[in-house]
Amino acid sequence: MQRRSFLTKSAVGATAAVIAAPALAQINPEVKWRMASSFPKSLDTIFGSAEAFTKRVAELTGGRFQIRQFAAGDIVPGLQVMDAVQAGTVEMGHTPSYYYFGKDATFAFDCAVPFGLTSRQQTAWFDQGGGRELMRDFFKGYGIVNFMAGNTGTQMGGWYRKEIKSLEDVKGMKIRIAGFAGRVMERMGAVPQQIPAGDVYAALEKGTIDAAEWVGPYDDEKLGLAKVAPHYYAPGWWEAGPQLSFYINIKEWEKLPAQYKAAVEAASYECHVTMQAEYDTKNPAALARLIKNGAKLHTFSKAIMDEAYKISTQVMEEEASKNAKFKKVYDPWKRFRQDQNMWASVSEQVMQNYMISIGRK
Repeated sequence: MQRRSFLTKSAVGATAAVIAAPALAQINPEVKWRMASSFPKSLDTIFGSAEAFTKRVAELTGGRFQIRQFAAGDIVPGLQVMDAVQAGTVEMGHTPSYYYFGKDATFAFDCAVPFGLTSRQQTAWFDQGGGRELMRDFFKGYGIVNFMAGNTGTQMGGWYRKEIKSLEDVKGMKIRIAGFAGRVMERMGAVPQQIPAGDVYAALEKGTIDAAEWVGPYDDEKLGLAKVAPHYYAPGWWEAGPQLSFYINIKEWEKLPAQYKAAVEAASYECHVTMQAEYDTKNPAALARLIKNGAKLHTFSKAIMDEAYKISTQVMEEEASKNAKFKKVYDPWKRFRQDQNMWASVSEQVMQNYMISIGRK
């Protein structure tokens, strides 16, 4: 009697489980979004990490939440991704926030500012140090929810047709650079230029510009800039740890079931970590190839770095004095940076400097 009862209950339970599976699937609707990227498909590390994000979201939702990714220019130009998300032209965007510096300099904190946070520090600030809350509050004014979408790590200082040995060499130099760095370079005597990545090689070859910054060895190698501007400088003091972002139209975000929101959170974090790991793996080999093929590696002089830091600080303090939104983020961010640099000075940086010194022997 007890055995028959057990079997009956087991059969009912199994049947219920079979019925429950499709029933649960029906609870969450099929959702199809479009995501506009600011990057071309040729940037396989940046664009590819976003492709991995869309694939992961689909996996975590049983294929019911599909996000189709579009390269820069397919739906909107790369510099108009934020506008498209804000307007609802697309549900989602993939972009670096400092592209929208001209709208409000506060956007840069979601990506990078001169002499800012390293990749690890940026992640710590955004994830645990109050940065997410500050930036979410700022983005709310644009109808957007922002998520971490990767980090390239400290970028290079760009490609130069001639050596930059002193501050005098900076004066009159035409360089492809924008945002806060463009303001700083301008005060140092340079002439900032806005040029799309696809036109940089030709501009350098013709002498229309004297220098150009892009990303780092792995991505820079593809542009072939070493052939026309062989002097490769480090570090990119304006991009110590630039963070990429996913933007989601806030109205579309609020429509999502809790499971889909959780999938986005998890997938974006995976994407964020993976991009940094991929760049750290690919950049060393790419740098070795560039040097082998004629690139001449340099570091900026202390005089140039000191002047850039002084002017960067002036520019940011001036912005904070006239932009309340900027100041709201800048003040706690500045304290966080100070604490992080103190900690690094007695921990990882000391260890890293030692390992670098023995590695050169």
